[in-house]
Amino acid sequence: MKAFSPLRHRDTEKATEEKIRSKTLAGKLDASGFRFGIVVSRFNEFITDRLLRSAYDGLLRSGAQEKDIHIARVPGSFEIPSAARTLAETGKYDAIICLGCLLRGDTAHYDVIVNEVTRGIGQSAQETGVPHAFGVLTCETLEQAIDRAGLKMGNKGFEAALAAAEMANLKRAISRQPPKSKTKSKTRTASSKKRKS
Repeated sequence: MKAFSPLRHRDTEKATEEKIRSKTLAGKLDASGFRFGIVVSRFNEFITDRLLRSAYDGLLRSGAQEKDIHIARVPGSFEIPSAARTLAETGKYDAIICLGCLLRGDTAHYDVIVNEVTRGIGQSAQETGVPHAFGVLTCETLEQAIDRAGLKMGNKGFEAALAAAEMANLKRAISRQPPKSKTKSKTRTASSKKRKS
């Protein structure tokens, strides 16, 4: 067994980190050149308006143009997935930002709605291929919602906007990757067939 050298381990670790970094695709926080759809719920509007203003501001600060941001208002959070999917299917948007606010009440209604909204947004993103940012607050109390819409916990609308910009960039970076070379895969297949004979 070879002796372990802490210095050598550090050098290997650094080389590995560089290799990983060179092979990593990541989105930038740059919204310029992208089009965004924002779906926002009118229910709990005193919260969702704060989310919307902050998301809009986040996109502009990230380089988006006002003409490239479109807003769709829906009655409540339950309607967000349907509107998000409709926007995504137009092919006009690089990312969709979903904003809403659900507050727990005394019945199971909250749990049902939370699950359906979450599932619907995820399913829309997967099936359309358009990134969807989840900015739907799911809070126990009104105080929690207020904190997450601009007070103690930052603003989740702003965070959703940044996530949308980053995912739009990541999708573009992935789509620009060259396809695997077919000649290499054919050569491998031919050589593996020869070995089997």
